[in-house]
Amino acid sequence: RDRIFMYFCAASECNLSEGALFVSSCVSACVLLDIAMDETFESADAGASKTYPQQCSALRKNGFVVLKGRPCKIVDMSTSKTGKHGHAKVHLIGIDMFTGKKYEDICPSTHNMEVPNVTRRDYTLVNIDDGFMSLMEDSGDTREDLKVPDNDLGKEIQSRFDAGETFIVTILKAMDDESAIAWKTSKA
Repeated sequence: RDRIFMYFCAASECNLSEGALFVSSCVSACVLLDIAMDETFESADAGASKTYPQQCSALRKNGFVVLKGRPCKIVDMSTSKTGKHGHAKVHLIGIDMFTGKKYEDICPSTHNMEVPNVTRRDYTLVNIDDGFMSLMEDSGDTREDLKVPDNDLGKEIQSRFDAGETFIVTILKAMDDESAIAWKTSKA
């Protein structure tokens, strides 16, 4: 790759030469600019976004929205009339998809809100080991990185597994969080 080297030094006693990165006789700072031509940049992710913008007035009850940085399901929303200072306001109430915590926000109806990209997948529960579920996709691939939820659903999954039942667990993913949200009997 082509490179351009540029050396700068204000000291007259500096014996700056090609390839010298440090000159011990120089009391001032010598600066070497190494400008690389044909720079290439690489990305570590696939480029998929965790959220996308949507106009506040287009959001609907039972849809999803990001409130206070958390992915939430909209449980209630109301719109106020346009006042003398402009925009109608939308009051949103949402429940965190993973913790169940309630969040509220108010935004002008013409402004954009972030909406999480939510994916829902079904897996067959193969095993539970040390609190982690072993889940199998239809393709036969398995994953063992999700814990059994620490709630009533988790207790039900554990007791049904202990009873020897074969069933499907539904996993919801949004903004790097994943959790089991439901189970259903398999069609085997």
